[in-house]
Amino acid sequence: MICILATIKIKEDKEELFEETFVKLSKEVRNNEPGNIFYQISKDRENPLTYIVMEHYIDQDSVDLHGKSDHFRDAGPRLGECIAGRPNIKILDSLT
Repeated sequence: MICILATIKIKEDKEELFEETFVKLSKEVRNNEPGNIFYQISKDRENPLTYIVMEHYIDQDSVDLHGKSDHFRDAGPRLGECIAGRPNIKILDSLT
């Protein structure tokens, strides 16, 4: 299994658009990606313009399908408008 942790910093005044877009994307992932086990976005309490996305997939094929999905591609331009710089992405191999 594969886990992904993405730390995303967003631009000021883009919180609402970012959160709306990501909540919709999260629902699409959970409803349409059988290889996804967990997909959650959380807001950092200490840094309100920082969000953490936690993802868990059954295998690499599921990760690849996620990146190619219509809902992920559709969300890309709106999310890109909000993001301040490159996300910090960690890919982890699950031991359980």
